[in-house]
Amino acid sequence: MIETLAAILVTVVTAATPLVFAATGELVTEKSGVLNLGVEGMMLVGAVSGFAAAIATGNPAIAILVAMIAGAVMAFLFGVLTLSLMANQVATGLALTMFGVGLSALIGQDYVGTPIKALAKLDIPVLSDLPLIGPVVFGQDFLVYLSLVMVAGVAWFLKSTRAGLILRATGESHDAAHALGYSVIRIRYLAVMFGGAMSGLAGAYLSLAYTPMWAENMSAGRGWIALALVVFATWKPGRVLVGAYLFGGVTILQLHAQGAGFAVPSQALSMLPYLATIVVLVVISRDSTRIRLNAPACIGKVFHPET
Repeated sequence: MIETLAAILVTVVTAATPLVFAATGELVTEKSGVLNLGVEGMMLVGAVSGFAAAIATGNPAIAILVAMIAGAVMAFLFGVLTLSLMANQVATGLALTMFGVGLSALIGQDYVGTPIKALAKLDIPVLSDLPLIGPVVFGQDFLVYLSLVMVAGVAWFLKSTRAGLILRATGESHDAAHALGYSVIRIRYLAVMFGGAMSGLAGAYLSLAYTPMWAENMSAGRGWIALALVVFATWKPGRVLVGAYLFGGVTILQLHAQGAGFAVPSQALSMLPYLATIVVLVVISRDSTRIRLNAPACIGKVFHPET
């Protein structure tokens, strides 16, 4: 019984980790006042780039770095279109997702079905062998622990640093930030590229650790769930972590339900994570006052610098 519970908890953690990375990056992006709906596309490009780098070099560190750079480049492209050329952020984000889906399929056509060795798990003598706690807490790979560090780091950055306060101020009133002499466009470029790098990292986790292989559309809608998580968390990093693990639990629940042979169509069970996303968004949207109080006031608005 304990071993089964431990196995379930381990899979919940692994299912939640890519959501933690992607949602944390998107939270920073939105805090700056930019709405990037291209998370899914950036995740896929990061996943295939990291996988290709892992095949070419055999070095997981280089593969992870390449995935982050690929995600950041995709985000930079989004920034050029929306921040410099002032294109509509929603339309551009959707186009970025479609572009990422197609580009990743093109790059990865020679890698489909090619397995690689998964990222090594932490193995601490005695601690990793403890019942339940050992495999869950001391038996994960490096990226799982990095995801927790990133959430804590972003929370500290936004709340306790001058740069974080400037970022938040830019998202709340870009005109006021500009009047105080801050470069709104530069700040938003950096925030957008950070979000892209985190999405690329989420993709790398999928192709290097979660399912160590490449398959087209392997993100399977996780980018959209990450976007919903930011709203669910009311733009607070700690709640992003909680929400990601809740959604990870729902994902694993449907897998175990299918394995247990419940008399429910597998397609219906596979819909559970996305159905949960819709239900959460509907419930949250009923409290419009809370959303207005927590959402950055300038999110999605084009900034026109004075000449």
